Amino acid sequence: MQEKNYTGLIPDNTDGKAITAEAVAVMNNVQEARALYTIARERLLYVHNWGNITGKLSTDFQLTDENGNEVDRFAQPGDHFRIDITGPGSSAGEGYDWASVEAIKEVHENDVDSIALRVRPAANPKTANDHTAHFYSAQSTSTFVITREGTTVTASVYDRNIEPNEAAASLIDKARNAVVGLSAKHGLSKLQWHALAEAFIRST
Repeated sequence: MQEKNYTGLIPDNTDGKAITAEAVAVMNNVQEARALYTIARERLLYVHNWGNITGKLSTDFQLTDENGNEVDRFAQPGDHFRIDITGPGSSAGEGYDWASVEAIKEVHENDVDSIALRVRPAANPKTANDHTAHFYSAQSTSTFVITREGTTVTASVYDRNIEPNEAAASLIDKARNAVVGLSAKHGLSKLQWHALAEAFIRST
């Protein structure tokens, strides 16, 4: 699968594993494709609703502001994802995994529309603890992308440079991150991201 990196937000994979999940919809004409792009773009940015549109994610995503307070709006840079996975949570994250919204960028060029949202594992914004509260290391990123090329709309998720977080402060978190991070790295993330990508571009 060729990366849909019109925004330039997808990092090169220089260290660790790369995982890509993608779903594609081919519409009857450009007008239909533009309409689906608009819908998919809103679904991407409304993070709190991801679980509802898939109906089968094993993970719950809540958008928060930079201080960790829940918000009900489109994501913006500086926000955080509060992630509740099945199984034991991170003690540093007070039961959750956390990622920060590093960048959001949208481009319109020729017959292409594309928007990307990139997140990176982060510390729990509700505490003074600066240890990464996530099962992936701080070098890892996930980039969520919606792209329209002519009559084709593609939803993609790109995990890059992913490694389990071995720098956790507690031994319990180190063990937990090793187990969860490895399972995600070796297939679980791709299954989940594929379900999400399909939900982004569902026509109904």
